[in-house]
Amino acid sequence: MLAPQSRYYESHGLRLHYADWGNADAPPLILVHGGRDHCRSWDVIARSLQPHFHVIAPDLRGHGDSDWTKGGSYALTEYVYDLAQLVRSIGAPQVTLIGHSMGGMVSLIFTGSFPELVTKLVVLDGVTMLPDSPKAPTHERIGKWVSQLDKLHDRTPRRYATLTDAAAQMVLHNKRLSRELALHLATHGARQNEDGTYSWKFDPYQRASAPHRLWPDDHVALWSRIACPTLLLNAGESFLAGAKAAGLERYFPNARMETIAGAGHWLQHDKPQEVLGEIRRFLGLAGDGAG
Repeated sequence: MLAPQSRYYESHGLRLHYADWGNADAPPLILVHGGRDHCRSWDVIARSLQPHFHVIAPDLRGHGDSDWTKGGSYALTEYVYDLAQLVRSIGAPQVTLIGHSMGGMVSLIFTGSFPELVTKLVVLDGVTMLPDSPKAPTHERIGKWVSQLDKLHDRTPRRYATLTDAAAQMVLHNKRLSRELALHLATHGARQNEDGTYSWKFDPYQRASAPHRLWPDDHVALWSRIACPTLLLNAGESFLAGAKAAGLERYFPNARMETIAGAGHWLQHDKPQEVLGEIRRFLGLAGDGAG
């Protein structure tokens, strides 16, 4: 079974990790995971696409085997900076991007900011802000942020006796997860503490909502700049309102929207073959008999 190599690069003074699936002579394709996730969440998709692309899956700052920030600062634009540094570090003139959830938002912002760098874009249940979303008053946003940081400061990371226990916790959040996949995700998503227990690798401060964020009009302006073919792949049973927003593709010059029925927010785990089929068709790989 094909396994990736661990590699590192520097961004903002942080040492950031990525899984390199090889095939360096092929066009680069970057898989961007969502919040509280990690690069090995993409393994099924990475293995399928590796014969055709140089597949790279980064651990975002504060996730997986990448450094945590000092001060717990995790605005979407900081992840975008890290992605820009990754593209520079691999020397890629252009890339294909696939992002899930928060990673989808990061991919959208990056592509709208640097449209010349992206050849194709796939977003898996990742439009987390709708064009008509209300904007809370500034003082409320700052107050909420301070309150979130205070609570996180006093929070003790949860510990699990075994990786199997950590995997069981994941199944509680996604009933569709198989035991095998949950254990795989927990194995790569948790680290062992000195007392032998396990805690999640992601920085808890990643949960806080930065008050200085992009707002609906900013996102819509960026979407209008995305020149490459775009696939908005949503989950039929997602908790995100964006998945049910009819006509969202009209904000993009060159996008189409598809929905995976019977899948929740983690659609690539719930319906992997259906998701892969849509991605492969969009990338022009359908019917080649591989993967």
